[in-house]
Amino acid sequence: MFIVFEGIDGAGKSTQVRLLEEELRMRHCAPVVVREPGATRVGEAVRSLLLSPAYREMAPAAEALLYLASRAQAVAERIRPALAAGRVVLADRFAPSTLAYQGYGRGLDLALLRQVNLLATGGLAPDLVFLLDLPPAEALRRARAGGADRLEQETLSFYARVRQGYLELAAAEGYLVLDGTLPPGEVARRVLEVVLARV
Repeated sequence: MFIVFEGIDGAGKSTQVRLLEEELRMRHCAPVVVREPGATRVGEAVRSLLLSPAYREMAPAAEALLYLASRAQAVAERIRPALAAGRVVLADRFAPSTLAYQGYGRGLDLALLRQVNLLATGGLAPDLVFLLDLPPAEALRRARAGGADRLEQETLSFYARVRQGYLELAAAEGYLVLDGTLPPGEVARRVLEVVLARV
């Protein structure tokens, strides 16, 4: 099973991935955990470019292609082999992030992004997507608490567009939307309930 956590920066995705991983391990299921960008040697090198504030001039198309390059490597090297071996895969971001951030946020063509994503993933899609929804102002307050990376330095209006994109995608594609303002433990209980019903 391939489970993806999505949401704007600061929504709590990484926390929920970690909590679900811990719960599954206690149940003798050792999931494979990946993050975007990253997850592989190539992906981590790409991550350093994408998140560094030193590259503020990065063009939206270049940004999208770098994210897709990291995803392509993660799918080939980590995700597909794990799924083929019968493992559960937990991902901190996947294809919906490209549509929300580079599509709705940056204004790139959604249909074109979907096509290029097919190249990166070979058509692989998650079995379950959790969208942690959070107002942009609160998300940025959380994200910037420890110092902001290149994307976390974006404007409130940018994050408002990204959030709206996520909500539209969720309605169209059946993501499970969870309230990111709730305490992490409460969100984690809901996540675990859904996952255990399906795994």
